[in-house]
Amino acid sequence: MRDPYEVLSVPRGASEADIKKAFRKLAKTHHPDRSKDPKAKEKFSEISTAYDLLSDTAKRAQFDRGEIDAEGKPRFRGFEGFNAGGARDPGFGTGRSHKTFTWPPGGNGGAGAGTAFEDIFEMFGGLGGRGQTRGTRPGEAPGGGAGAGPASGDVTAEVTVPFVDWAMGGKVRVQLPHGKELDVSIPAGIHAGKTIRLKGQGVASPLSGTAGDALITIQVATHPQFRAEGRNIRVDVPVTLYEAVLGGKVRVPTLDGTVELNLPPRTTGKGTLRLKGKGVQSKPEPGDLLVTPRVVLPEGPDAELEKLAGRMKDGAPYDPRK
Repeated sequence: MRDPYEVLSVPRGASEADIKKAFRKLAKTHHPDRSKDPKAKEKFSEISTAYDLLSDTAKRAQFDRGEIDAEGKPRFRGFEGFNAGGARDPGFGTGRSHKTFTWPPGGNGGAGAGTAFEDIFEMFGGLGGRGQTRGTRPGEAPGGGAGAGPASGDVTAEVTVPFVDWAMGGKVRVQLPHGKELDVSIPAGIHAGKTIRLKGQGVASPLSGTAGDALITIQVATHPQFRAEGRNIRVDVPVTLYEAVLGGKVRVPTLDGTVELNLPPRTTGKGTLRLKGKGVQSKPEPGDLLVTPRVVLPEGPDAELEKLAGRMKDGAPYDPRK
């Protein structure tokens, strides 16, 4: 594995933003689904592994200090107690005084032997420190899993789904951080903020080589006409004054086209008309479309309408605010 800075072509002092920008550029170029290079898969894996290390602040610091290699594995420094000529240095080559270990009676089979072993492991760096599971990287839960983060190869992304696609169910295209694009199926009516997990669509884990998952957080776009009320959808429909008084057929927009709706006489904006099954197409039962008529007066001056309003005011007044 090459130096991750060299793989991403960034200097050691590069910012997180520069590292991310370099990774995205290289990932798009060498992604196996886009590149015809026979070594594209190998290059993409190398790029992903380099980014996995440098995007993790803790691992990057360990690499810069020489504690881990380019694959994130601990470096073996050898036994510092022996110099190049094979002679033992009293301070084990570190300039520090060393501990004296006394085996308990009976050799390594007696009581307390485990403590002596632990002291030796502690002195030489051991297996990564007490309390850490072997094979587990800093910040990773033992055994990986959904919360393992970069160590598991999982990637996260967020997509805003058009309102109609969300209500009807459909597919949207999502670009993942490592450059891969996927068509993601959106269940009708999924709650905003929910996450969809796509198995094996993440990056290859530097520990196991197995691809992690892609975690897609769903957001829903607003719509100029429709608004959600649970599984139902509400829409305001403008009607004329004479349609409201006399009734008639009016065209109503729905998620999949327009329909004609019978408007009863003396319709007011207080009532709601319901179109069964025309709401969110969720399972096991879709919601309804709730239609609210809104009376709209004609634009500009209308002498006849004003005379009619005057006669109503004088002869048949009413107060809708009571």
